Amino acid sequence: MTAFVVFAALLCLIVLAALLRPLWRDARGVALGIGLITLLSTGLLYRLVGTPQALDPAARQAPRTLEEAVVQLKAALARDPQQAEGWALLGQAYLRMEDAANARDAFAKAARLAPENADFLTEAAQSRAMANPNRSFDAEALTLLQAALKADPNHQRARWFLGVAQRQAGKHAEAAATWAPLLTQVSADTATSLRKEINAARADAGLQPLAEAAAQPAATALLNVEVALDPALAERVRLRADATVFVIARQPGSPMPVAAQKHAVSELPFSAALSDGDSPMPTLKLSQMQEVELVARLSASGDASRQEGDLESRPVRVKLPADKPVRLVIGAQ
Repeated sequence: MTAFVVFAALLCLIVLAALLRPLWRDARGVALGIGLITLLSTGLLYRLVGTPQALDPAARQAPRTLEEAVVQLKAALARDPQQAEGWALLGQAYLRMEDAANARDAFAKAARLAPENADFLTEAAQSRAMANPNRSFDAEALTLLQAALKADPNHQRARWFLGVAQRQAGKHAEAAATWAPLLTQVSADTATSLRKEINAARADAGLQPLAEAAAQPAATALLNVEVALDPALAERVRLRADATVFVIARQPGSPMPVAAQKHAVSELPFSAALSDGDSPMPTLKLSQMQEVELVARLSASGDASRQEGDLESRPVRVKLPADKPVRLVIGAQ
């Protein structure tokens, strides 16, 4: 940065010398004063409205951690807050850090800047639900999902979440009607589980179930997982008999699972085969992923969401389809 300042000052002097040369012959004091004022005002103006820190090599270093990336992204958005994609990227980073409140705020800004972007609107609604203590969609989230479907009627995640929001609001018939178009858009395996959800909503609304669909072959296993408890941990800790083990496959960078299974702690060690049939969301399937992050979680509460005191295995990234079993050891250091 010092070299730049010296070079800039020298350049200014050369330019001023050329411009003030006629005045120098007649009024040297005035010319000298004008030159000094120009140099000082230029430097001060750059200091106030320029970006001198951008000249510091340390400021241009690539982030080494997610936290550093968030700091740099926030700084970029402070300089140009009209970047909808930047706010969405910040929201994804906060989700990765399990900071639902800040993710909600970032996605909300992205949605306001791009009100016809169905992806941003859906993320904004989902993050609002994640930040809600009871994990439910509020009226604002419902409005966002309706706007997302208006922008893109074929947006599967928006349609799925809208149905969930309607179910939570007690609008069971509306939820069933919202989900029905998905039956022709998803795979046969996913349609089977979706049909169950639709019929449950129809039953709560006092409606007859949908006609039975033709039998479909069993879902093909895409991931084989071996889950065990670290022996050293097993010696130190007495596990509750009603504890639960969750095997979770999620998109890298997102806490949302694309497949999950629930097992009793008494089953440890056990093997699990994950497929599209294990997807908690019919619109987001394991077979759609090229890579997933696997983790096994031991939960005393039985809640699939991570709670204080839960024990986990180290996350393992796997490219799909996997050709060999993946081993997850809960509590391994």
